[in-house]
Amino acid sequence: MSARLLLATANLKKLVELQRILDASLGTGGIKLVGLGDFPDYPDVPETGLTFGENALIKAREGASRTGLPTVADDSGLAVDALNGMPGVFSARWSGAHGDDQANLDLVLAQIGDVPDEHRGGAFVCAAALVLPNGREHLVEGRQTGRILRARRGTGGFGYDPIFLGEGQEKTNAELSPAEKDAISHRGRAFRELSKVIAKELPR
Repeated sequence: MSARLLLATANLKKLVELQRILDASLGTGGIKLVGLGDFPDYPDVPETGLTFGENALIKAREGASRTGLPTVADDSGLAVDALNGMPGVFSARWSGAHGDDQANLDLVLAQIGDVPDEHRGGAFVCAAALVLPNGREHLVEGRQTGRILRARRGTGGFGYDPIFLGEGQEKTNAELSPAEKDAISHRGRAFRELSKVIAKELPR
């Protein structure tokens, strides 16, 4: 029987992404991933932390406490050099409405519209936490550096992917295949590192 692992998100794209990374790291069938959609009465958990790591732990602790399942949660976002590291933990609600990818992206482009190309650096950052029902906690971080383009390129991915060109890359994250993106993305790096911990902590 596969071990069950909760990913504390209702974002189906993140579920698919993590399952893909876990399967590549641990082998298919090793971990059965479930999301918050499997728990219809699960409440919204305020992300009150000031860092990605704090928010990831808040969500993972809540998931383990409410469901009794080992729980993974991540908090991730875009840190733009010209905006002093913002939108950062506010990436998903930068324009005011949580999860409005297009509005968030448009606002970032507008805010750095007059910034010259050589100063349009930034990074995608992901903190991923694993919290076990017995209270043990693990936290890792993944980072992808690059620069912010002036216009969208590509239709894949989500969030700020269409305007982010990773260091050494010729394609934006939105132009990459899922496997190509997993290999270099902040979330891919964080979850591959966390997969090593999951393999030790969850017997299969």
